[in-house]
Amino acid sequence: MNQHLPAIIVTVPLLSAFVITAAGWLNKKLCFPIAIAALGVSLYCSISLLISVASGKIIIYNLGGWAPPWGISYTVDPLNCLVLVAVASVAFINIIATKKNVEEEYPDKIGAFYTLYVLFATGLIGIVITGDAFNLYVLLEIAALTGYALLGMGSRRAPLASLNYIFLGTIGACFYLLGVGYLYIATGSLNMKDLSAILPAIYHSKTILFAFIICLTGLFIKMALFPMHAWLPNAYTYASSPATSLIAPLTTKVMVYAMLRITLDVFTPQYSFGTIGISHSIVWIAIIAIIMGSLMALAQRGLKKMLSYIIVAEVGYMVGGLWLGNRAGITGSILHIINDAAMTLCLFLAVGNIIYKTKTDSFDDLKGLLKKMPLTMGAFILGGLSIIGVPPTCGFFSKWYLISGGLAAGHYAFVAALLFSSLVNVVLFFRIIEIGFFEPFKEHVSGHHECITDQIAGNRIMIEEAPAGMVIPLVIVAGFLIFLGLMTGNIVTSIIQFAIPAGIS
Repeated sequence: MNQHLPAIIVTVPLLSAFVITAAGWLNKKLCFPIAIAALGVSLYCSISLLISVASGKIIIYNLGGWAPPWGISYTVDPLNCLVLVAVASVAFINIIATKKNVEEEYPDKIGAFYTLYVLFATGLIGIVITGDAFNLYVLLEIAALTGYALLGMGSRRAPLASLNYIFLGTIGACFYLLGVGYLYIATGSLNMKDLSAILPAIYHSKTILFAFIICLTGLFIKMALFPMHAWLPNAYTYASSPATSLIAPLTTKVMVYAMLRITLDVFTPQYSFGTIGISHSIVWIAIIAIIMGSLMALAQRGLKKMLSYIIVAEVGYMVGGLWLGNRAGITGSILHIINDAAMTLCLFLAVGNIIYKTKTDSFDDLKGLLKKMPLTMGAFILGGLSIIGVPPTCGFFSKWYLISGGLAAGHYAFVAALLFSSLVNVVLFFRIIEIGFFEPFKEHVSGHHECITDQIAGNRIMIEEAPAGMVIPLVIVAGFLIFLGLMTGNIVTSIIQFAIPAGIS
């Protein structure tokens, strides 16, 4: 059975989606257990594959017994084994944590929601594990189409925001597919390992240059790299909490992984960082993304919109880290995929709990919330500290590698952008702490300052946490931010260092 884990991790949730649809017609109560069982299988498979890769194995599974380049292969190696676990873990934890939200927000659409949810996770897992460039596009569309639907099931403005996402997402997918088409014209193959062996002999070809640039452009749109980020803030802000806390931690990170796979494995570092000479320009685009994402986050007055712009800045972190072209920068980029998925999940789960109790995410309605919802706000603060980069949270260690990579490359502007973003994040999260703990201070009454004599000043505040089924997963994820930070050395030395090609110093 173990030799079939690369196939099981995709096929079980894929087939389960059809079962969930049928269950939605017969008995809605069956949808959740079927979905959680399917995602549990994927999580078990991903952890088993990670253990195998950590012991020195690289797993290649040929679907149907057809060997590449004619058949499609699934590959599990040091570059993607951690991302597989991250995707499966986020999907599994989030579906447990948001059960109450789903029942409240989609009482008549539970079957449809869980079908889309499981298909979305299937698409992302497939993107990560596939070793075929065209199959990656197919799975990209599975994830995209279900993602559009999940986001569009939100509030009144959600359908319009999702429509905007559809337009830009389709353009991004078309760019990627066109690039794959040119690769096939030039090489006659779609298998990634096969392409990496064929391409060095034709690096001089303008067709290959064009294929690389438009593939990369498509992925940049999909990952919302500034200024191609316009679809992301509204899509995440107006979607329902269960959809946002699934899609926000995973979509951009999986697209960054796809960029890493195409850049390092298909075109190889020799071409990506040397032959075409675009590394410096892309790092500058990443710097602008970090600065603009941070500044736009600073201007927001709602938690979801603020976190959405933080994601735009975080994409700049990972893109810049890769295109520094050195070992420390790429290590930071890979590590930040995992860390940022965990941090973003923690923050959006906390926001989901807040919205569940208060029905809003506006800063103005956070007053006294640290005392009313201490566990939720404590987890939110811990997630914020990790985004800032405070040790021993995981966010500190990936930023450390990214800053080290910037210094090693002599790209001090990238280092300055990282530090600037961290300082902005300090302002963002401490502003929320100030509102949640200290406000209300005073209010103006008839032109005079009078102290408020409310429950904060005199009376005992009643704790009004979200249900235990929502709080416990959130607390576990928050604790995991510290665990990931403490395990960084093992993760880097046991896995990530082997994901980086030997020629990169």
